[in-house]
Amino acid sequence: MRVTLGTSPSGPDRENEDFAAVTPGAAVLLDGAGVAGAETGCVHGVAWFSGTLGALLLRTLTARPVRSLAECLADSVRVTRSLHEDVCDLGYRASPTSTVVAFRTRDGLLEHLVLGDSSLLLAQRNGNCSVITDRRLDEVGARLRGAVDELPTGSPEHAAALAEYRDALTSLRNRPGGFWVAGPDPLAAEHALTGAVPLDSLASVTLLSDGATRLVDRFGLASWNEVLAVLDSTGPDELIHRTREAEDSDPDGRRWPRGKAHDDATVLHWVLS
Repeated sequence: MRVTLGTSPSGPDRENEDFAAVTPGAAVLLDGAGVAGAETGCVHGVAWFSGTLGALLLRTLTARPVRSLAECLADSVRVTRSLHEDVCDLGYRASPTSTVVAFRTRDGLLEHLVLGDSSLLLAQRNGNCSVITDRRLDEVGARLRGAVDELPTGSPEHAAALAEYRDALTSLRNRPGGFWVAGPDPLAAEHALTGAVPLDSLASVTLLSDGATRLVDRFGLASWNEVLAVLDSTGPDELIHRTREAEDSDPDGRRWPRGKAHDDATVLHWVLS
């Protein structure tokens, strides 16, 4: 196999809250999230949470092959919680959370899991491709965004509208009728999208945080097949570079309304031999 990995924080002075790692038979990508301007109750921060949970999940996927991916995620959430619940108040509504994309190869299958709005891109040997993304956050967000998409990104008015939107969104996190992400409660793992495909049908498997899918699902500047062509020819760094160029061309979010002008972007591209 051949693995390429690219990642970039939202800005040069910002901490990257994405995490990605791979072993010969498994990989994980997490996109950490908090609530901007709100106390998290956690002294460690979002990047610590996504990195700790991601490392534990990768270890659990390989060490416990008989456990399902959802069970491995729930186990990893429990251990992560135990590492900081004595010093952090995890009852805060803004306690750190994370999306999760993971896969594991076992018995000729590629088992996969997606929780939250990061994506898994499966390229078939016959030239077809499919993308698996948990759209529940997008569906909830579309109902709540209101003025956020009508105001210039970065303006005081946009910041106020965004804070109101995030407050409303947080109230629906890990709730029926809302959306699900990995956080303090391991029960969220039960709501992950899971499945399996024959390993020998695949040419490549790609994990992407939502900051790295913007060319397709936010900006409409590329198809998934075009993304695969970039990844196969020049790699994840080029895809992220093109995303940054698009973001820089619309810093106020007039052409493409969005909560953040730039976002952490991470791509893990696994090509099967």
